Amino acid sequence: FSISFLKRFLKQLLLTLCVAAGSFSDPEDLPGLAHFLEHMVFMGSLKYPDENGFDAFLKKHGGSDNASTDCERTVFQFDVQRKYFKEALDRWAQFFIHPLMIRDAIDREVEAVDSEYQLARPSDANRKEMLFGSLARPGHPMKKFFWGNADTLKHEPKMKNIDTYTRLRDFWQRHYSAHYMTLVVQSKETLDTLEKWVTEIFSEIPNNGLPKPSFGHLTQPFDTPEFHKLYRVVPIRKVHSLSITWALPPQEQYYRYSCPLHYISWLVGHEGKGSVLSFLRKKFWALALYGGNGETGFEQNSTYSIFSISVTLTDEGYKHFYEVAHIVFQYVKMLQKRGPDKRIWEEIQKIEANEFHYQEQTDPVDYVESLCENMQLFQKEDFLTGDQLLFEYKPEIIADALNQLSPQRANLVLLSAANEGQCHLKEKWFGTQYSVEDIDKYWSDLWASDFELNQDLHLPEENKYIATDFALKVADCPETEYPVKTLSTQQGCLWYRKDDKFKIPKGYVRFHLISPLIQQSAENIVLFDTFVSILSHNLGEPAYEADVAQLEYKLVAGEHGLVIRVKGFNHKLPLLFQLIIDYLSDFSFTPAVFEMITEQLKKTYFNILIKPETLAKDVRLLILEHGRWSMIDKYQTLMNGLSIESLSSFVKAFKSQLFVEGLVQGNFTSRVSTDFLNYVVQKLQFAPLAHPCPVQFRVVDLPNSHLLCKVKTLNKGDANSEVTVYYQSGARNLREYTLMELLVMHMEEPCFDFLRTKQTLGYHVYPTCRNTSGILGFSVTVATQATKYNSELVDKKIEEFLSCFEEKIKHLTEDAFSTQVTALIKLKECEDSHLGEEVDRNWNEVVTQQYLFDRLAREVGGTLKEIQISFLVTFFQVVGYGKHEGDSEVTAAVAEVQNSSSGEIPHLIFLPPSSLMTNVTSIKDIKAYTSTLNVLPYHKILK
Repeated sequence: FSISFLKRFLKQLLLTLCVAAGSFSDPEDLPGLAHFLEHMVFMGSLKYPDENGFDAFLKKHGGSDNASTDCERTVFQFDVQRKYFKEALDRWAQFFIHPLMIRDAIDREVEAVDSEYQLARPSDANRKEMLFGSLARPGHPMKKFFWGNADTLKHEPKMKNIDTYTRLRDFWQRHYSAHYMTLVVQSKETLDTLEKWVTEIFSEIPNNGLPKPSFGHLTQPFDTPEFHKLYRVVPIRKVHSLSITWALPPQEQYYRYSCPLHYISWLVGHEGKGSVLSFLRKKFWALALYGGNGETGFEQNSTYSIFSISVTLTDEGYKHFYEVAHIVFQYVKMLQKRGPDKRIWEEIQKIEANEFHYQEQTDPVDYVESLCENMQLFQKEDFLTGDQLLFEYKPEIIADALNQLSPQRANLVLLSAANEGQCHLKEKWFGTQYSVEDIDKYWSDLWASDFELNQDLHLPEENKYIATDFALKVADCPETEYPVKTLSTQQGCLWYRKDDKFKIPKGYVRFHLISPLIQQSAENIVLFDTFVSILSHNLGEPAYEADVAQLEYKLVAGEHGLVIRVKGFNHKLPLLFQLIIDYLSDFSFTPAVFEMITEQLKKTYFNILIKPETLAKDVRLLILEHGRWSMIDKYQTLMNGLSIESLSSFVKAFKSQLFVEGLVQGNFTSRVSTDFLNYVVQKLQFAPLAHPCPVQFRVVDLPNSHLLCKVKTLNKGDANSEVTVYYQSGARNLREYTLMELLVMHMEEPCFDFLRTKQTLGYHVYPTCRNTSGILGFSVTVATQATKYNSELVDKKIEEFLSCFEEKIKHLTEDAFSTQVTALIKLKECEDSHLGEEVDRNWNEVVTQQYLFDRLAREVGGTLKEIQISFLVTFFQVVGYGKHEGDSEVTAAVAEVQNSSSGEIPHLIFLPPSSLMTNVTSIKDIKAYTSTLNVLPYHKILK
């Protein structure tokens, strides 16, 4: 048992345990057993037999837990209030000392695993992984089905007389052994106390003395004829992409010596002058490029390391995908001929050393999880640094990895809906349609020869954005706990706060350029999206050096304005901000760029529409928010065509009249902070708005009756349904908002226990607080499958849960109520772990124009008393394809997207209620129905 203790000043205490066994260890006759065991160990222990007891304990004390299964590791983690940490440790350790894994729980939890698998099936990333794994040589664990489902873990074992219960216990005894577990504990307790607790509690975890599962002998799993081919794949989403992949010997062992894949990916993925992407963008063949290794178990394990270059293609790029591959191979060949460059390596080393030295604390949960896995991978002295720093320059190791990236060893995967009709093969588990063919002879012969290099491709120049001044600024005005308004004119205002807590040489700058034009029509929204997308495209090359120097920026097409966000070392941050404003001021585009971006935007809109969870959100907000334009409206507008002239006119009008609000926080003086707003005003030369522009929608006042809005998902191959029951409370104050949060906290564990654990309705089951443009409500959501349940049956089960929950609330004891109130207070009092958390909270106040920067303190200072439930009810459902929704049997493996290949524009299919629903108003036309309802006044939760 390897243990690491961290003492940090947090109110929440965290623990992560990593087992050095995962899906590679699955038995051949029970695919998904490792993943299933990860689920089952949480289902009660001999000492604490309550099936959902640990979850209930955590929720009661403001905590949470999670787990994940990878190829060679399984990770478990939880957090809880400090006061209850030792008890939580004991409860949690029992899962690894003596888990119950009772037969009844096994039968039910299989359904949760199956639901998780069903939710994963429409993901192109998951489908690509499964197809890739199937190319491994026979006998290699990459060919296994890691997810598991009801067939592999329940139905087939029964037919074959396999006792899953016994096999599960055997698997636990063999693989969950103390001597290859690592544990990280993070708390405010002394290290001696933590060591005492862990030794006392975890020493009972059994040690079977058997060697750790090892797969390092299974070398070169993809050195097969099947690998070095061209695979055409039909994706779920609308996308063109080309992935070029090599399988190399394991590279993780070289983490101290040059990090070869990191060095290569830094160059291949570069977007500045001389890069692959820069060249492809000029040809209008590509929009984005990623190169490297994702460091997941799938991409890096003890048997191989993946190096992959994935290019997001335009329509024109898809037609020239072989030429795109050739550009990539030319660049790689240029790197091979030049050999490793010490200047480049040292530049990467310097950037990452700066970031490490002045790093903000990351999310504590992510931090302990990362450290726990590092303990499995690195030498003890490198646990904290092995995945963050470059140590020793060894060019021969980089050269060796580079020289293995030959065209002859590469595998090509071309994803496109245009492949439909020519892909007659089907991957077994996810049903991915694909075809396989030899690389075209012209290109294979060319790549086998000593082909010429492209002179436009070269190494990046020296980076001018790397920070060298890390001095902390001296305050030039009184320090304040919250942001203060330092500049206010008719054109805009600026909020400012100098960091006095984290004391790092970094800053955050955020601006909201507000315009009433955006929401005037669906066409204006689409023009705005197009404008922001082109602006981002124009900035791609000139701003990339800043990006790699750890200066981050993002442009967001907000509902009421353009949001500009930049962060990083304050020394060079103003340069990046000014660059963005310069490109905004001098905005221009060519017809070719306009066409490329609008074609990509069509795909973006469509990809949002075909996902049940995003479609459900769009429908819910379309009903609730008066004047909102739906994603269908936007998609139809774009498909009907935009003109270049209309975009030029919109951008001119947008830039001519604005109200600009900014927030500057971090290592800046007050004087420098005002320079940001002054630069925007001086550069853009805009007039002030004639009237204030609301930064929220008005919300529809729902009637006191049951409403049903039921629509079909647009992907006929997707069985997933999203059922959301929403309760509108109305315009409320701070105290009532806090009471709503308390209600949802009380609801989380019993909701999970009733709807997922006992009823097995789906994998994702959760209640949540809803603040819709200032109007309060809450909802319960279940992601289920139409192949298993009718959505209205799920709705009835949600109602059944709420009835039970109402009884539970009525009989809530004073102690239980007080415990939950304390947990909520502790969560709200929890100190920010890094400056970004504080900035996010303050920015939300600015962007919503509420300016209640001490909101948490006011909420904590309020009184939480007994809560009474009396809300108005409405239902929102997005329904998958399956027999329980009245569809003929649709094979979920077939990804048939409504109207995807024809020129028709998809539309929502509204379904009537079934016989399961009575006394319900069914919405068939959202705009027609909501036009008959009252609209609530604008409201902000301030008092």
